[in-house]
Order: sequence, then structure tokens, then C-alpha cells
Amino acid sequence: MELNTIKPGAGARKNRRRVGRGIGSGLGKTAGRGHKGQKSRAGGFHKVGFEGGQMPLQRRLPKRGFLATTIRKAAEVRSGDLSKVGANAIDLEGLKKAGLVPAPATRAKIILAGADVGGKFKLTGIHASKGAKAAIEKAGGSVAEVAAVERPKKLPKKQAAAK
Repeated sequence: MELNTIKPGAGARKNRRRVGRGIGSGLGKTAGRGHKGQKSRAGGFHKVGFEGGQMPLQRRLPKRGFLATTIRKAAEVRSGDLSKVGANAIDLEGLKKAGLVPAPATRAKIILAGADVGGKFKLTGIHASKGAKAAIEKAGGSVAEVAAVERPKKLPKKQAAAK
């Protein structure tokens, strides 16, 4: 067998459809484009979502919600994976070194999932769900409280209007 003799198996490749080649082909005359109209002509193109001048659906519907920019910087770690870190004192850097958290992450949260916690772990600078915190403390470990990020307070409507 040589490379120049290799061919695909029988029936693996269909012949391309030859349109506009007479009645017998099944796609003669209009070549499957129907009768008249913009789409039947060569170069007949309209942009996606165009509704013939009617206000398109994506502009009729209201805008809603947003995607938080911090979402990519947060990571979740399963409580069963904590034993992969290899140390009893666990922080964000330790999780990154163990490959449980991606490098760009700025915060992490332990969730209760997987097998039970593999030992006594002391978590610092990492959030934990209620269930995960209970499981870690039941195993003899501890979870240090993480200071909440202060968000700016909203002004009451009367003060906001005055400014």
C-alpha cells in the first residue's frame, strides 16, 4: 500500500449535488431556490435577524441582566479534593500549587462535595459553604473567617436626586 493509492471506503463520500442541470436531476430550473425574491437571486443576502424592516426581535425585547466581571476570578473546590494539597494549613496559594484552582483566580470557595474530608485542615483566606465548614470542623479542622468586601452604600433617592 502506498500513500497515493489510499481512498476512502465505498459510500463514505457522497458526490456533491449539481444544481441547475435539468429536470432529471430534481434540482433543475430554479436550482432549489424557489421562485423570485431576494434569496433566489445571486448575491441575495440580508443580515442575520433582519425582518424586512420590521423592528427585529432582539431590539423589541428589553435588555436584562449583566455578567459580573469577577466571575472568572472565583473558583470552587470540592471538599473531597482538599487532601490533594498535601499540607494541613491551606490557603489560596496552596490550592493553586496543587492545581485545584486556576492561576488567575483571586478567591476560592470550598463546597461540600465528593468524599468526606481527608484530615484536619486549617483554612485561611478561603470561603467555605455551611456544609463544607461543618464537615471540616467535624474532622477536627478549622475555617478562619474571611473579611467581607465592603461595597459602597446606595444613597436614598431624595439625596441622589439632589446631587
